[in-house]
Amino acid sequence: MDVLAPMRLYTLSKRHFVLVFVVFLICFGLTVFIGIAGPKILAETKYSGDELLDKNQSIKTGPFILQSPPLSTYNQQLWLTCIMQVEHSTVVDFLQHFEINVELKGVMQDASVMHIRSNVHQKSRMLHCGAKCDEIIVVHLGYLNYTQYQINVSFKGLENITYEVKVNFMWKMYNPSFSQVEIWFRFVFVVLTFMVTCMFAHSLRKFSMRDWGIEQKWMSILLPLLLLYNDPFFPLSFLVNSWFPRTLDAFFQALFLCSLLLFWLCVYHGIRVQGERKCLTFYLPKLVIVGLLWLSAVTLGIWQTVNELQDPTYQYKVDIANFQGMKIFFLVVVTLYVLYLIFLIVRACSELKNMPYTDLRLKFLTALTFVVLVISMAILYLRFGAKALQDNFVAELSTHYQNYILSCQCLFFFCHLADLLIQSDLQEQSVLSALLEGIWTDF
Repeated sequence: MDVLAPMRLYTLSKRHFVLVFVVFLICFGLTVFIGIAGPKILAETKYSGDELLDKNQSIKTGPFILQSPPLSTYNQQLWLTCIMQVEHSTVVDFLQHFEINVELKGVMQDASVMHIRSNVHQKSRMLHCGAKCDEIIVVHLGYLNYTQYQINVSFKGLENITYEVKVNFMWKMYNPSFSQVEIWFRFVFVVLTFMVTCMFAHSLRKFSMRDWGIEQKWMSILLPLLLLYNDPFFPLSFLVNSWFPRTLDAFFQALFLCSLLLFWLCVYHGIRVQGERKCLTFYLPKLVIVGLLWLSAVTLGIWQTVNELQDPTYQYKVDIANFQGMKIFFLVVVTLYVLYLIFLIVRACSELKNMPYTDLRLKFLTALTFVVLVISMAILYLRFGAKALQDNFVAELSTHYQNYILSCQCLFFFCHLADLLIQSDLQEQSVLSALLEGIWTDF
């Protein structure tokens, strides 16, 4: 097996293990409590369609003239959603195709109004009502160029419905108080990650890289990527009115999460492979599987961003004909990944269960794998989520789980620190053995 630099994991007793996990849970619980006690993530403003109609206009056609609340960079993004209520007593599941016409204008600081796009955006949508009607996204703006927006909305295709229809519109944006808390949280995470990275590098400075365990080698890669995942460039999104900072944030998230998935495959395979790990047979199959996951997430993210710049009413879930095929492809690759990981875990546990130090490493790895893998898959899958807003709330989702992932990585880092005390004990034992051997020879 690999010749390893001594790990603190080997010196921890059961009591120490319990204490470490208790500290981890306390830290995580504290951040969750701060999140619960903190400000709401979204600020919402609701309007009834009846209030927005001119006289002699039908609620089923419009037009509806909506003025957004005053906006700042701390609002980050803006959504306009439509919630309909169809009074139907006999139909259990109601479906109706219709068209939405949207005209978007920006209000300048001097109150002048500018057309953001010269043409009116026309999109086909599906009204689906069960117990409640599904929420429909009318417009999504990924960044805010104006202090206020004016949107004219009209419908076509609902006038033939015999049921009574009620229409409500809702503006949704990030709460400025939450944005300020998010900036501080990310700053703290960046500082903590940088400190952990420096401590980890300092603990391994006296050991040759050839003596590092595969976990320690991967930690030297994951910690800098975790620094990027926490996005030190995040404040740029409040200083620059551009799509680039948020696209960079999404890219860093996908890069770290997929590197984490690749880490589990390499560690469970590499921990039982002796000698050189060849690129073609060892790394290539894993890179193909994880690379497909990363490519799917990044492709849809870039696709959504580019098209929203041209058309704020664009949604890849509705407007890409092949989205369901891409979603099935993604889920197939995820299933393949999970099966491959389970296979590697079973092989490693069956072959190395009687080796004391390796067995300890496997148990610790498996415990953390279960926790982090579930979180990672949740974040990646919700990029393709079933609800209307989930694809746009990846930043919110990552904020919820950043403290979880950071806590798991810090726990993993602590247990895999190179322990110089073990090295000094081993050196003392070797010196003592040499002295005893010399005395025995003289005797």
